[in-house]
Amino acid sequence: MSELLELVGTRIRDIRKSKGLSQEALAEKAGFNSSYIGFIERAERNISLKNLEKIAKALNVGVYQLLTYVKENDELTEEDSSIKTILTLLRTRESKDTELALKILTDIFMRIDER
Repeated sequence: MSELLELVGTRIRDIRKSKGLSQEALAEKAGFNSSYIGFIERAERNISLKNLEKIAKALNVGVYQLLTYVKENDELTEEDSSIKTILTLLRTRESKDTELALKILTDIFMRIDER
């Protein structure tokens, strides 16, 4: 169970940071004490589904996005920091937004290839 808590905590931290929120700001939006967010992010507390839902709403993401963490980020090198950032940003968005981002990137790369 602790590995799952670590993954969820890491996911919450990554999404929070990608949205430019401090632990205190997220706690306030979700209706918690700021130390509670720290405990969750460090996997020191078992989070209830009700509280997971509150955090998801405060981050403006679906609950499923807090439970989805692909470890492929760990396999990227330091030179791939831009890719890590892009992946983190995409993982915090709704599927319609990621589909739009894919269309935009595809269009950009097609134009680059035409040069």
